[in-house]
Amino acid sequence: MNKFHPHFFSFKRLVTITKKEFIHIRRDKPSLVISFMLPIMMLMLFGFAVNTDVNNIDLAVYDASRTSLSRELIGSFSNSYYFTHYALVDSEVDLERLINKGEIKVGLIIPDDYAIKLKRKEPAQVQVLVDGSDPSIARTAASYSLSITAHHSTEYQVREIKRLGQDASIGSVSVSPMFLYNPTLESARFNIPGVVGLILQNITIVLTALAMVRERELGTMEQLIMTPVTSFELIVGKIIPYILIGIYDFIVVITLSYWVFGVSVAGSMFELTMLGLIFLIGALAMGMLISTFARNQAQAIQVTLAFILPSVLLSGFMFPRESMPQVIQFISNLLPITHFLIVLRGIIVKGVGLTELADATIAMLSLIGLIIFVTTIKFTKKLD
Repeated sequence: MNKFHPHFFSFKRLVTITKKEFIHIRRDKPSLVISFMLPIMMLMLFGFAVNTDVNNIDLAVYDASRTSLSRELIGSFSNSYYFTHYALVDSEVDLERLINKGEIKVGLIIPDDYAIKLKRKEPAQVQVLVDGSDPSIARTAASYSLSITAHHSTEYQVREIKRLGQDASIGSVSVSPMFLYNPTLESARFNIPGVVGLILQNITIVLTALAMVRERELGTMEQLIMTPVTSFELIVGKIIPYILIGIYDFIVVITLSYWVFGVSVAGSMFELTMLGLIFLIGALAMGMLISTFARNQAQAIQVTLAFILPSVLLSGFMFPRESMPQVIQFISNLLPITHFLIVLRGIIVKGVGLTELADATIAMLSLIGLIIFVTTIKFTKKLD
């Protein structure tokens, strides 16, 4: 029998079904927004954020020489494409404090006898302190430092030869890089803390969002609302099991990080646990917030991926934030995971405490507090 017989195919019926599907798509606002906006968002994120080039590295200087020659060297670093002059400090302790806080990646130390040695035609050496917690940035920063110093030394020698003559004895400038926190530049010490943060966030958000939406699809949420249980009791009762799951995941990941990869916690385990618990609660709140927008589990997965993707790319987990445009860096600062990764790497790798991590901790707590506030209002309204 002919498959194209009117009984089997009708252009009118095809148009009717197509119109019906367009109506469903138009009514499904979350999926509609994701379908049109997600490709644009992904293009912008991958175009701007996925950048392995390392430049604009924040640099602070301790100039004990305080001479015109030392200022010339500082200018060679500051005027390069690779470094941004962040601050001029009064001691090496101040340099290390800025590196501890994560405000700078590199510290340049110019000794007090720098100009004296050059004037005596002797080699003068400066030191560069490099934050080794991020091996890729550390290697690049050290390489840049060597290159800039060698170029500056050559320029100085050429200038002095022109002034004193070809046979004159000329001093030289060299640099000695010193890697802090991660002297062997092991990638695992940088990657593992980031994985801890992503596991706590991603698994928790996905589980919570899907569980809430599934309850709504099955109708059990409405049954609970009809009971004497209050909205607060319902919300807290729902998240407690996932808090316990998150705590289990946290303990397992931290333990395996040490047993398998040899990454131990250099700082306070108590501070790490408390901040991890707070971040976990924030991730749970984010999952619940997503569930209030999603009508079904497919939408929940779509919205969750739309949130998780930027958090992976923009948080500094994979790519250096210093190389991202200012607008993208501003957006990344709105993600709690960005600040939590700073806290994780500060405590696990650097061994610093809340004093040094105060800025990142306050930013993370503020964002989590905002998420919990919005989620509470939105979820309570949904239940009512």
